[in-house]
Amino acid sequence: MTMHSNIIAFQPVLRPEAIRRPMTLIRAARAGQQGWRRKRDLRALLRSDTLPDPQRALPLLRDLENRQNKARLEGAADYDLRRHVMLLIAILAETRALRAAPISRETGSQARP
Repeated sequence: MTMHSNIIAFQPVLRPEAIRRPMTLIRAARAGQQGWRRKRDLRALLRSDTLPDPQRALPLLRDLENRQNKARLEGAADYDLRRHVMLLIAILAETRALRAAPISRETGSQARP
């Protein structure tokens, strides 16, 4: 009998539903990645003093982004292009952070970054 575990932890394949937005918004979000500062920007977007882990932040960000996109499509007066791009930047960054998070051997789930 060996002392090694026969359990191998694989990185889960994350396939969130695709975001279909105009190419201009996507390009702006990609370009904004280099200026993203999670501690500063995520707090401002979520209007929160605490930072949730990426797994908890993504559903919140997607909901906020969906609301902005709906306002964009409806031509609503309260549509905020800057906020919409920032939300898309955050979604890209949090998805990347979630994919990069190591897997815990004990639980088989992703550890918090």
